[in-house]
Amino acid sequence: MPRPLGELEDSVMTRVWKWNRPVTVREVLEDLQQERSIAYTTVMTVLDNLHQKGWVRREAEGRAYRYEAVSTRAAYAAALMNEAWSQSDNPAAALVAFFGMMSAEQREALSDAMRIVGPDSQALATQALATQAPENPGEAEPEAER
Repeated sequence: MPRPLGELEDSVMTRVWKWNRPVTVREVLEDLQQERSIAYTTVMTVLDNLHQKGWVRREAEGRAYRYEAVSTRAAYAAALMNEAWSQSDNPAAALVAFFGMMSAEQREALSDAMRIVGPDSQALATQALATQAPENPGEAEPEAER
């Protein structure tokens, strides 16, 4: 499982994922400079580090490299969720707590995903969603620890 990206790594990867094509250091630099002051060598180092960590692949183009994401942002998010869930000493409770934090839109996205995965998974998701906390947790009585 990859460790979570640092703030600057995430900013760089967000652009690589969003553009969904091989990018140069210069392209990422110019876009980042709209938000912050940053040096070319800093962006180059971050992309090189991301390459060394396996987040991006690179291909030489003249004297420069073009970098491309190895996987999608969705796959990254899924890996982080899986890691967090599998680290729990009570995975079922962790999932119920996670579902309880979800917005209505996130619950709908989960239902859509479960329909894609299949009927066995749909039953599990429906059961988990039925046991989650109310949408406005501040209005409900806190549940006792089990």
